[in-house]
Formats: sequence, structure tokens, C-alpha cells
Amino acid sequence: QAQLVESGGGLVQAGGSVRLSCASSGRTFGTMGWFRQAPGKEREFVAAIGWSGDSTKHADSVKGRFTISRDKAKNTVALQMNSLKPEDTAVYYCAARTSVDSYLISSAGSYYYWGQGTHVTVSS
Repeated sequence: QAQLVESGGGLVQAGGSVRLSCASSGRTFGTMGWFRQAPGKEREFVAAIGWSGDSTKHADSVKGRFTISRDKAKNTVALQMNSLKPEDTAVYYCAARTSVDSYLISSAGSYYYWGQGTHVTVSS
């Protein structure tokens, strides 16, 4: 059974850093991504990475602060979050597609596998 499990969330002060990890199992995934959902808001795209790990895409709101990476040998995808702001507070979800895409997709509806989410709270 295909599964995604996130870890690494928690409480951090503004300006601090957090590293999220997503462990995948059960099958090989193509494009993988991170999304987040703040209370009362829609789920939004954060970052995506291609099958090889060579191509990445980040939302404008996190560009220069967050970095997505992939370790294919360990079947993990990480999101390094630096210079955190209170507006980064949300539940962060790992998501995956089975296809190897020629371009990275930022639409949540195009991802078929999802983790349970991990909370990140940034205090001011």
C-alpha cells in the first residue's frame, strides 16, 4: 500500500528554521510536492520536485527561504524552511504523483497521494 508519512513539524519562533521530511513507501513516485493549509484558508502549493531531483519549483511566497530536496536512495523528500514568518503557520502536507512529468505541477488536484500532514506553528 502506497504511503506518505511526514515528520518534523513543531513550534518555532519567527526567523527560525524547521526541516520537514516525507518518507514514501509502497511504490515508486514521480513528481513530489509540499502543500500547506492555514486555518480558514485553501490548501496552497509550496514546492515540487521532479523524479530525478534535478528540477524544483517553489511558490513565490517561499522562494529564497524554503528549499525542497529529494533522496531517492532513502525514498524521502525534505522541505528546509528558513527565515520563517508567522504567516507560514499551517499544516504541511506531502503529496505525490505516479508520473514522471516534463514540467512540475502546482495544482493540488493533480496529486493523487497525500500524507496526513504535520503542523508548523511560527510564533512572532
